[in-house]
Amino acid sequence: MRWQGQKLGETDAAALPGLEDRSSMLRSVTTPEFAGMTFHEVLSKSALNHVPGASRMPFAWTINPYRGCSHACVYCVSPDTLILCADGRQRALRDLEVGAEIIGTERSGDYRRYVRTTIQAKWTTRKKAYRVTLADGTEIIASGDHRFLTERGWKHVTDVENGRRPHLTLNNRLMGFGIGAPRPAVETSSVEYRRGYLSGMIRGDGMIFHGTYPSERRTREIHMFRLALIDDEALSRTRSFLAQEGVDTRTRPFAVASATRSAADAIHTAARGSVAAIESLIAVPEEQTRDWHAGFLGGVFDAEGSCSRGVLRIANKDAELIASIERALSIFDIPHVTEPPRENGVRNVRITGGLPSRQRFFGIAAPAISRKLAVEGTAVKSVADLRVVSIEPLPGEHDLLDITTGTSDFIANGVISHNCFARGTHEYLDLDGGADFDSQIVVKTNVVEVLQRELRKGSWRHETVALGTNTDPYQRAEGRYTLMPGIIEALAASGTPISILTKGTLIRRDIPLLVKAAQRVPVDVQMSIAMYDDELQKAIEPGAPTTQARLDTVKALADAGFPVTVFLMPIMPHMTDSVEAIDTALKRIKDAGAGRVIYGALHLRPGVKPWFMKWLGEARPDLVSSYLGLYPGVSAEAPKGYRQWLAKRARPLIRMHGLDGRDEDDYPRRGLRPGQGHVDSIWNQNQTQGGARERTTVGFRTTGPSTVTPAQPMLF
Repeated sequence: MRWQGQKLGETDAAALPGLEDRSSMLRSVTTPEFAGMTFHEVLSKSALNHVPGASRMPFAWTINPYRGCSHACVYCVSPDTLILCADGRQRALRDLEVGAEIIGTERSGDYRRYVRTTIQAKWTTRKKAYRVTLADGTEIIASGDHRFLTERGWKHVTDVENGRRPHLTLNNRLMGFGIGAPRPAVETSSVEYRRGYLSGMIRGDGMIFHGTYPSERRTREIHMFRLALIDDEALSRTRSFLAQEGVDTRTRPFAVASATRSAADAIHTAARGSVAAIESLIAVPEEQTRDWHAGFLGGVFDAEGSCSRGVLRIANKDAELIASIERALSIFDIPHVTEPPRENGVRNVRITGGLPSRQRFFGIAAPAISRKLAVEGTAVKSVADLRVVSIEPLPGEHDLLDITTGTSDFIANGVISHNCFARGTHEYLDLDGGADFDSQIVVKTNVVEVLQRELRKGSWRHETVALGTNTDPYQRAEGRYTLMPGIIEALAASGTPISILTKGTLIRRDIPLLVKAAQRVPVDVQMSIAMYDDELQKAIEPGAPTTQARLDTVKALADAGFPVTVFLMPIMPHMTDSVEAIDTALKRIKDAGAGRVIYGALHLRPGVKPWFMKWLGEARPDLVSSYLGLYPGVSAEAPKGYRQWLAKRARPLIRMHGLDGRDEDDYPRRGLRPGQGHVDSIWNQNQTQGGARERTTVGFRTTGPSTVTPAQPMLF
């Protein structure tokens, strides 16, 4: 692990005034990757924390590798930034979710190469942004903390005040292929694009036949159209486009697979009117729009194009078709050459300019066949002019996004971009539960080694250990320190049941490890998802993964065999407690594959209430008086009357959606059994009271000096 910070020596201990044992302090680190945050690396004397009042709790032990939460995002780029996906297409960052396959890079031999990776986490934030413009016209909007790969290594967009971090300057050359200057967008859903695609596809590889054959009584006319392809993507698109034009076709097998060729299907029609309509559709119109030319290139590339060893070609022997290809490429300023004809008369139109030109072609033509778009294994070579020509600050603040990937980078607007890495309890260190909780992160760097030692003790009784009851074990800092894999392996190896509560989508990284652990010990996984209104979620949890990203994580865990429980906490009076809001939340939870739901009303603990009320006064001043009435005093849980009122709304809806945990058939046969782990303990306790699964407060309270709270203490 390499930090761009410094060891602070004697000043480290002063950074944590409440730390009793100063000898346990390793160092305090500030790093440009987490601007505004300080990581206090400490040596922990113990890993397992015994919960006071455990006789009344569903678990007796916890592990907290972190104190504080780094879910407040640092790196970020515009949601409109185009990300290179694994299928070779570029999609806006706003449209991608956790689990999506994209392209990153890895060094292999003498070159860095493009490789397939996945999005492991995604965050939103709002902050100051800059527009970086490159010589080829590529523009990127990013925060000043964001980093890009240059010919001289990784550099941030801007410097910091003390001038001590690598940052972009004019004429720095970025690595990648760029996307060029903004151009009028091609509307691939337009009628013109559709008809252009049909023209390129059918003129390139289709067959239209008109003929006659005599019979005993009369001569019959034959009219036939057929298009046979080995790629279903292009065949399905063509059939769909024809159907939108009122032409119905049928699909049938055309050729079976053999040792030398792939299987092929065909679409066809023998209806005279349909064949005539197809001929009319594929004719070159007198006035061809940009959308028509883009569609034509997409169709003819799907029909006759190839992209092998970095060379994109379109082959045909029809002179008129070759001329149409050349004309369309020229309209979009895509460099190309037409090669001399071969002996059989076939000519190749070849795209020149390397990967930048190929990616421009794919972005404009939008062909259907994914296998022809692959860039995996291609060496990173900056053929395009990617020199930085300007870096300008944008007025105000902007909504920005960032992601964590398996390769620690991704391709943003055609250049290599570094990714992101993945309150009350802070007061024991004399740090507050608001800004300090987000910016002063205590990291127990030796927690795995200490845990392994404690688990080997003969006195250890292998009781369930809960993670995520204080701060989120899968917060962004985990992407840097990677403590959770070691913790999971140690617990499973010792035969200790595991329970994890998180709102971090970074847990998807460890699903294979959790599956292995579940073969040895009971494993409970819970996802905290409180807000199902996007705007409210952004306002309350600005640095946390989106609701949809967390629901997608629930699905990934469920698909892996885990009976996921969702903590619908906190339900917030006058904001998320309506029947419609609860019903919508439960439907989305059910659709994601969760097995159970635990709900609870907002609970404001000491040290948290002032920060929450400050937020409420800024975001919803109309509710301040109501909340002061509901939550009087320094610390308050929701009044009994409100909790009873909420139960009458929530319990029937939970049962209606089948999320009350009564169906034990959902449990896989890997040691994940009802009655084990702390969520099932809650379930059993509530069943003895004859009710649906309910928590009247958010999190778990104890009577001792420490407080055990879930992963988003600001709200709890």
